[in-house]
Amino acid sequence: MKKKDIVRIRSNIAGVLAVLWMIVIFIFSAQNKEESSVVSEGVSDQIVSMTGWLFHLHIDAERIWEIARLVEYFVRKGAHMTEFAILAILLYVWIGRWQLKRLYRYGIAVVLTILYACSDEFHQLFVEGRAGLISDVIVDSVGAIIGLAVFLLLQSYVLWRRRKRTDHNRKACA
Repeated sequence: MKKKDIVRIRSNIAGVLAVLWMIVIFIFSAQNKEESSVVSEGVSDQIVSMTGWLFHLHIDAERIWEIARLVEYFVRKGAHMTEFAILAILLYVWIGRWQLKRLYRYGIAVVLTILYACSDEFHQLFVEGRAGLISDVIVDSVGAIIGLAVFLLLQSYVLWRRRKRTDHNRKACA
């Protein structure tokens, strides 16, 4: 199979996954405040419980609940950042079909992700108990920028290692 065909297939899969991921984000945003709080409180409780277990802290249930309430804000914002980092990566891979320079693809993927973050916050204006916040758009945008940058750094590292291994094998065979 030609490299061009592989890029097209990978791009198509990423495009479909990006649309599905947008639907997932939309569903999370459609939850009212109570439903959303239950999810983030549950995740916070699990994180604190697992941390206590991992480090043998022997924390009682009441203290776990107190700590979980303290970290819940950061869990929520971390979830926002992660959701939009994943979307930016999927969009970046989808845009790869047009053979643009990496910097252009990066910029387009980030802009599209920020536009979706804006539409997501607008959508929340119509959900009971939720509010569309500029601060959430900023958090989502930072998540997209950082997540995609980390993805590109990892991708560059993998390519560098692959080239280094290939060069080493060529020298060994010569």
